[in-house]
Amino acid sequence: MDRLIEAHLAEYSQRPDVMASAPGRFHLIGEHTWFVKDKTLSMAVNLPVYVAVSRRSDSNLRFDFVQLNEKKRASLSSLKIKKEDRWANALKAVVYGFTSGGFSCGGMNFTVYSEILPSAGFGITTAMKVAAAWAVRKLHSFRCSDDQMLQVLERANRNFLGAENIKADNFAAIYSKPGSLVLTDYARGECDVIPFKFPGHTVVLTDARVPRITTWNEESLQQPENVILLGELKERKANVYGGWHYEDSKAEVNEVLSVVSSEDTRRRLLCIMNEHKCVLDAVSAIEKGDFPAFARAVKSSHEGLRDLYDISCPEIDWILKRVQMLDESPDDLRNPVNCGRITGKGFGRCTYTIIRNGDLDKFRARLDEYEHIFGFKPEYHIVKPAGGVRVL
Repeated sequence: MDRLIEAHLAEYSQRPDVMASAPGRFHLIGEHTWFVKDKTLSMAVNLPVYVAVSRRSDSNLRFDFVQLNEKKRASLSSLKIKKEDRWANALKAVVYGFTSGGFSCGGMNFTVYSEILPSAGFGITTAMKVAAAWAVRKLHSFRCSDDQMLQVLERANRNFLGAENIKADNFAAIYSKPGSLVLTDYARGECDVIPFKFPGHTVVLTDARVPRITTWNEESLQQPENVILLGELKERKANVYGGWHYEDSKAEVNEVLSVVSSEDTRRRLLCIMNEHKCVLDAVSAIEKGDFPAFARAVKSSHEGLRDLYDISCPEIDWILKRVQMLDESPDDLRNPVNCGRITGKGFGRCTYTIIRNGDLDKFRARLDEYEHIFGFKPEYHIVKPAGGVRVL
């Protein structure tokens, strides 16, 4: 907070009127299934983003990102996306979310402080938007509930930035609690907070630093005909979370998906069905305190994303293979003691691993080996589940 105040004072010659923080996050399972109204399991983590705001006497907006040493500007009368504004577009979107909803804002100075940059893919941009939204609400004394704040963020993302998949990101940044996960149900438009307690294990986020490449256009999968096909395979089931699951008869699945002409599309639809099962299996294992069952769900999810969804890469797979080899019996697939999966922005270049405390130094050594083999210097963060947004 002292550094944030100092930076704001140095840039604008005034102390901030309001400061807020929101956590980074990663998705454990299910982030590619939102468009079929499925579920996403997320963890907010102690990689906070801080935003300071102060009033201006005019209608201008000024933005400063301390770690990037970048400064941007805009005005309330001409809010629009500019390619060169990159991270500042997210803050402009928040202001738009308020003004387009009938709230009257004045000019403001913003300072962003985050040790983790948005390019890392750990929910930093969402954290920045959520922290800014809470700071602006406090600054202008807007009377709006958390539900109305979600509408502000919805307008910011959908109408200004053109982003569709936001609920799980926002829910994690807003409603998370220390020691818990956030389970978003897109069908209900709601989330639940689930205690996450596997003692003796450490969560590590690793940026493998592999250059991101888009291997295929994910929007091609989000066509109405594909949503309808998966809808035909849904069955009501009272004793599972959300009240439904996918048909588990291979013959029935093959018959319904037989109309899909593209084998790539068919495999990716199968991956979405697998993700649904992995979320349910992971949640069930968490509730029972059964780490091996949880680890099996995580492993199945990664294998689906790798083999069916086509979004992994040799570097990521190498890291996760080394995680498996940390087990005393790596070939004992029924009782894993460590686990991991690809995660991150878009098609990702990051992993999360949940490792026994005693294996942490071994994992660090494997990352040194990774750099020697592939030439990319990975960056890792030891994290824990964190609480949601707060005004400081």
